[in-house]
Amino acid sequence: MPATLPPRPGRLRRSLAVAAALPLLAVALTACGYGSQAAKNETGKAQVAAGAKKLSADTVRIGYFPNLTHATALVGDQEGLLQKELGGTQLKASTFSAGPSEIEALNSGSIDIGWIGPSPAINAYTQSQGKSLRIIGGSASGGVKLVVNPKKIKTLADVRGKKIATPQLGNTQDVAFLNWIADRGWKVDANSGKGDVSVVRTDNKVTPDAYSSGSIDGAWVPEPTASRLVQRGAKVLLDESSLWPDKKFVITNIVVSQKFLKEHPDVVEAVLRGSVKTNAWIKAHPEEAKAAANAALKKLSGKGLPADVLDPAWKSIETTDDPLAATLNTEAAHAVKAGLLDKPDLKGIYDLKPLNKVLKAAGQPAVSDAGLGVK
Repeated sequence: MPATLPPRPGRLRRSLAVAAALPLLAVALTACGYGSQAAKNETGKAQVAAGAKKLSADTVRIGYFPNLTHATALVGDQEGLLQKELGGTQLKASTFSAGPSEIEALNSGSIDIGWIGPSPAINAYTQSQGKSLRIIGGSASGGVKLVVNPKKIKTLADVRGKKIATPQLGNTQDVAFLNWIADRGWKVDANSGKGDVSVVRTDNKVTPDAYSSGSIDGAWVPEPTASRLVQRGAKVLLDESSLWPDKKFVITNIVVSQKFLKEHPDVVEAVLRGSVKTNAWIKAHPEEAKAAANAALKKLSGKGLPADVLDPAWKSIETTDDPLAATLNTEAAHAVKAGLLDKPDLKGIYDLKPLNKVLKAAGQPAVSDAGLGVK
């Protein structure tokens, strides 16, 4: 799915192109939550202080998932840390259950800034020929694990011949698992998931029940789904962070529509300042931050996470201002290797100038765009 070249022939690439451009891929509607509606989030402390001065926009609309891998947005909204930096500009938040629906909202102007995984960001950027969004900051690293039924799988070699779930075709974890399979010399058809390992695309919400019923033998999934499976007797066989240099890889980015970035750079800078301050607060107050994230989840879903799920899940996720751009480029290469993506042109996907301005003011070092930034 390059920005400049049409996809090569093949049913898989045609399907993925449609999925990225129109995120209502028919075969994934039910299983993956594609096209799911955003939910209005009125849970945080995002109240404008009386007499606070507005920035160049009356309102900024943000989007994120009610997931621990979006902890910066969860905590920043819940604790009012994002709103504080916006002054008299009102923060309005919506939550999403899938990347394609959030990208759809960003492209339509329903939201201005979003927290989202690398694969949806890459797809949106390439399908729009580099016109839809920019990645303006990092948010989280890690939090992805291969968890398995210990009665059926005791070693990594035992994964061969088993049924392993990923969240959806072509998503970040699906690409990572397919790449891991290929590195072991095993063969799997990326489209069907059939081969030396059966890759079963399953919505994270139903993966624990699928595991309990025996319809899958394990899963390569983000938190807190991994810890939910452990709660049901699964064991962690592999933490994906162990496969990356310095054990760091991007799981959540901050993106903005190019239109909003051009028209309201002061608002974008304020949101980034709030994100940086939220990440610093999370690191300085980990227990309070964990409780704040769980309180936000409870308000959004009606139920918080139990301690035996929350504690290990929270521990495995690292919030970060650095978008870890080199790892996004590697993840794109993994998708190409798996046959899910034609080699993309990602130059210009990052604009880290506003973030580096915020970091400099905070006395922190600049972060790199790995050569993929705007000129």
